[in-house]
Amino acid sequence: MLSVMLFASCSKQKEGTEVLIETSMGDIRAVLFDDTPLHRDNFIKLAREGYFDEMMWHRIVPGLMIQTGDPTLKPANRPVTVDTSALHYTIPQEIRFPKYIHRRGMLAAARQPDNLNPKKESSSTQWYIVTGEKYTPTSLADFYQTLYQEAVNAKWRRLQDKLADRLDRLETSNKDAYYELQDSILNVAEAEVANRPPRPFNEQQKRIYTTEGGCPHLDGEYTIFGQVTEGMNVVEKIVNVPTDERERPMREVYVKRVIVLN
Repeated sequence: MLSVMLFASCSKQKEGTEVLIETSMGDIRAVLFDDTPLHRDNFIKLAREGYFDEMMWHRIVPGLMIQTGDPTLKPANRPVTVDTSALHYTIPQEIRFPKYIHRRGMLAAARQPDNLNPKKESSSTQWYIVTGEKYTPTSLADFYQTLYQEAVNAKWRRLQDKLADRLDRLETSNKDAYYELQDSILNVAEAEVANRPPRPFNEQQKRIYTTEGGCPHLDGEYTIFGQVTEGMNVVEKIVNVPTDERERPMREVYVKRVIVLN
């Protein structure tokens, strides 16, 4: 069941477009937000043209989300009946942070990582529903420290890559200079992240992630364009389907079709 808070938040957004997502495990209702019109209109177009019909939930990550949207992944013995060549486009990002955050039940667009997609443009077809997890104030603070250290590590690795040839030479010719340069690289990485640290969680994030749950590390990174209004019990059933090492469900679970209701 959805929490009272989630229903309350959805009631303020009923001016959006409502859709019914019929799945092999039950029905999910959602509203698509009017202030992400590119994503809303693209989703409506694909739904009406049948691109989502019999499409597998191909990635399931407990504590994170369920993902679908690959039109080539169908249940056994179901042919691909759409022209997938027409789907090789991206959608400009419509990130509306902090208005929309990755709280439980949000619909968001998947995308390629930043190194391939620095503009954070969205996939034309792939989308996910957030399940997430609930945090305590302490665990949320600890999670932020993890994000901070990951930012330092990522910066350190990038700096190492830039100096890879020099590091290789020093590693074999001058160990002291090699370790001194490594320390210097780490100091630079720590200083740069300290000057531009990961965005601290605001009060809204703290309240929602400790009462409802979600995925705070995704905030500001992906376009959220809708929210589940009914059927989170179905989402929970899907996210609990056993998966393999690739995060693929070990039994077929799929979207039957998506119906635009208004």
